[in-house]
Amino acid sequence: MLDRPTAANFPIPAFGVTDRLQKLSFMFPAIDAIFQEFATQRHIPGLAFGIVMDGELVHSGALGVRNVAEQAPVMPDTQFRIASMTKSFTAMAIVKLRDEGKLHLEEAAAHYVPELAALTYPTRDSAPITVRQLLTMSGGFPQDDPWADRQLAASADQFTVWLREGISFSNPPGAAYEYSNYSYAILGRIIDNVSGMRFQDYIKQSILEPLGMMSSTFDIHAVAPDRLATGYRFDADNWIAQPLLEDGAFGAMGGLFTTIPDFARYIAFLLAAFPPRDDAENGPIRRSSAREMQQAARSAYAMSHRPMPDMPAIVMSYGYGYGLSAGVHSIFGYTVGHGGGLPGYGSYYRMLPDCGIGLVAFTNLTYAQAALPIDAALSALQRADNLQRRTLAVSAALQTTRAGLLDLYAQWDDAKAAALTTESFYQDMPIDKRRAQFEQLRADFGACLSATALEPENALRGYWTLHCERGQIEVFMTLAPTVPPRLQYLVMTLAKPLSDTLRHAATQLVRLLNYWDNRDSTKFRTILAPSLKWAALSIQLEAVRVQCGTLQLGDTLESDGETYARVRLNGEKAPIDAHLKIDPKTRKISAITFSKPRETPFAP
Repeated sequence: MLDRPTAANFPIPAFGVTDRLQKLSFMFPAIDAIFQEFATQRHIPGLAFGIVMDGELVHSGALGVRNVAEQAPVMPDTQFRIASMTKSFTAMAIVKLRDEGKLHLEEAAAHYVPELAALTYPTRDSAPITVRQLLTMSGGFPQDDPWADRQLAASADQFTVWLREGISFSNPPGAAYEYSNYSYAILGRIIDNVSGMRFQDYIKQSILEPLGMMSSTFDIHAVAPDRLATGYRFDADNWIAQPLLEDGAFGAMGGLFTTIPDFARYIAFLLAAFPPRDDAENGPIRRSSAREMQQAARSAYAMSHRPMPDMPAIVMSYGYGYGLSAGVHSIFGYTVGHGGGLPGYGSYYRMLPDCGIGLVAFTNLTYAQAALPIDAALSALQRADNLQRRTLAVSAALQTTRAGLLDLYAQWDDAKAAALTTESFYQDMPIDKRRAQFEQLRADFGACLSATALEPENALRGYWTLHCERGQIEVFMTLAPTVPPRLQYLVMTLAKPLSDTLRHAATQLVRLLNYWDNRDSTKFRTILAPSLKWAALSIQLEAVRVQCGTLQLGDTLESDGETYARVRLNGEKAPIDAHLKIDPKTRKISAITFSKPRETPFAP
């Protein structure tokens, strides 16, 4: 670990519960059933899976047979070829060489592989391919499945010939994401040339052995026959054994054999990179480098779908890191993982760094979609509330600022306000206006009766709420990068008690949303101003019903007390915020809009 000063008492996310494994273990039978059903439905000869939590393999399973002819069962130590899940080991070797100062990620790849110097680029303005672009699938090469899958055994000499002949581009370098096995074969050659040894040997010596992965190898001859998972494809109700390709120059993209216990050690190391902290380093690369590998360095795609038309949409936004896919999933949160597929094999693993958990599955069936049972298992854990995430402690700086604002609300003091804030804080609103603002708030809302705990977004930004005699005030504050941090930005959202008219309108809106026929607007007309266009509004109301389900009126989040209110509607499927405006003359609703709650990252 580099010797550099660190901030004292910097908040580190931590789990708020101690019985995480006990709660998880209740779900093991259900998870076993998910993998068994997948193996049966997909005609998979053999499957092995594991669950890693807090650095340990806490559960594993072995189903079916590793060899159909012999009817030899899959065992915990059965070795599967994990195909493209190999890529992150190649990437980790590149990062290790970078950390040791032996290569640079922004350097042209041709600097380390001279054969690339004569590469013909697609456009005159194409910049030379860099090492980082190879890592992040943005070198401009085409998606090369299944061609590359058959090249594992290519010799080093054959690979050199191919490099000299050139490579066809699908995009100019750096212009777009496109998955490329060829890129990782080139990274293997870079490891060869920079380390002075075969990439297989370097990965074994520098990564596998330090992690204790003694049953992991690129060499098929090092796999004992009684431990090998023979690969198959399923055709015409028969399993057909697939030729096992030798380890060669393209092995850097997909040639590794390993076991569930071994790979669990690798998952544990990757997950141990989170959260950032002061603990001693104990892996083949620094924790910061392992986190770097697990970030989306190149955007790949964003998509959403509904499993069923009446179910909440699942939203995914993913990119490619270094040999790993990383992104945000609307159910699982921040996820990292990768799949692997070759003739005879299909594998996948997904990690949830904020939850300290990872799942992995190996099969001996061509391109088996092993992601399906893993995501089904994680969904089951989510429904059972077993995916607890780390929570962030409140920093001392935020606590100090919160206490200072409470004092200023009770009694303003110019000197205390100046000590709490940056000079720029008063450029948008001079201190005399700030003083008047706080005094008016105190006059309108009365004394503060209580204040909620602060909800931090990070070490220097967060929310909290004052509950006062005549309403509530939500406070959002951001601190500046000064030392010590001082208040630079403040937003106060005011919520006065609802008038009888506003409360009646909100109550009637909820009642009618729960019991209405969109062909009959008569009941709605009793609370709606004539200016509201029913045809457009009815579409919005129906969408709220479908997406949120039966609703109940919740808290008042913002209101002037008389003509405007933002209220929380708690739905059986999802919450939503309703914004209501009242015509002061007719006392009917003159505007209705809906918005996603701040605490809900994805719309229902």
